[in-house]
Amino acid sequence: MKITDILVRDASILDLVSTEKSALLAELAGALTAHEKQLDRETLVRVLREREALQSTGIGEGVAIPHGKIRGLDRLIATFARSREGVDFDSIDGRPTQLFFLLVVPEQSGGQHLKALARISRFFRDPSFRARLLRAGDLSEIFRAIEEEDAKF
Repeated sequence: MKITDILVRDASILDLVSTEKSALLAELAGALTAHEKQLDRETLVRVLREREALQSTGIGEGVAIPHGKIRGLDRLIATFARSREGVDFDSIDGRPTQLFFLLVVPEQSGGQHLKALARISRFFRDPSFRARLLRAGDLSEIFRAIEEEDAKF
């Protein structure tokens, strides 16, 4: 599975407005549901907040992978967002989070869900990839970086 195959580019956000976790999840959900009509914004926000209540998806090094399962969804969907300022996302390293990769999956996705999370996590382990995303001047640079990283695996 390629991340570029599930990435909803039109829902990506170069510079997030939100400065706190709950509002950020709503901003991400709003961007995605504006382009994916089969998703309900309020349901997605609730699912993301419930998942975060279990344990933060802030994996450290300025990265978070908020995710959730949605009943009735027929495929995996992802989007990217960046916060120049960084947001307190209860990350495992306690540092502000700047790079967000939202993943939404069908309720019965099973192994696909875990494979997608693992692939996204692998991308973000590379400090040069993270730096490239932070330096990018526009979304086309971000997508190019994601495409190049996707081609490596």
